[in-house]
Amino acid sequence: MWTYERRLQYPVKITKCNPKMAQVIISQFGGPDGELAASMRYLSQRYSMTDRSVAGLLTDIGTEELAHL
Repeated sequence: MWTYERRLQYPVKITKCNPKMAQVIISQFGGPDGELAASMRYLSQRYSMTDRSVAGLLTDIGTEELAHL
């Protein structure tokens, strides 16, 4: 489904601290509209599906959202 490579897409050099940007980035991980919340919604909804193929699809989508973390 996906592979993990421990490398950056492009070099990053941080020159100054930006707390507002850090707040936005952290909210994307753990906020109400973040990747973690999305993955938990998909993975928890799979248990109420009567069609097993839909449950499998929700599992795939939920694990993909976890990969974004």
